[in-house]
Amino acid sequence: MSRTVPTINTSRLTLRAMRAEDFRRFAEIWATPEVVSFISGGPRSKARSWDAFLRNAGHWQICGFGQWAIQAHGEKAMAGQVGFFFGSRGLGEDFDPFPEAGWVLAPEAQGRGLGLDAVQAAHDWFDRVIAGRTVCMITPANKPSLRIAKALGYVAMREAEMDGDTVRLMTRKGPPV
Repeated sequence: MSRTVPTINTSRLTLRAMRAEDFRRFAEIWATPEVVSFISGGPRSKARSWDAFLRNAGHWQICGFGQWAIQAHGEKAMAGQVGFFFGSRGLGEDFDPFPEAGWVLAPEAQGRGLGLDAVQAAHDWFDRVIAGRTVCMITPANKPSLRIAKALGYVAMREAEMDGDTVRLMTRKGPPV
């Protein structure tokens, strides 16, 4: 099965397929303590990043959706990633069977509104092409991500433990009305 990763342009950024040449930047982002401070598991080794990088590509092939590279207009390096995946995290039937939304930005891309722009564009595509319920998992202290999730219509379901950290499980039944 071969699937093409769509390219999405907004006025400020492009969501595009990750390319082999993005791996170095991808690994740098995931090795940055500031980036992963609200994500359980801590900074990733290059080997763990490679596994995740390949998993992102495979998701598009198997599921018809996945994660995009975020590229701000006028900037060469990817600023982060956004999209959907099946995490198979063992968090229950109210969470695991649904596509999980996720987003990560490099420190220099944070605080510029790029996160909300990217997450909105990804969800607009999902709502048109896939549709249906999505979930996300956010550390309660990650106020910027909680604001983004709320803006997209996510509501809290419950809190759970993931790798020794408390996380808030959230759900979205479709686009906000």
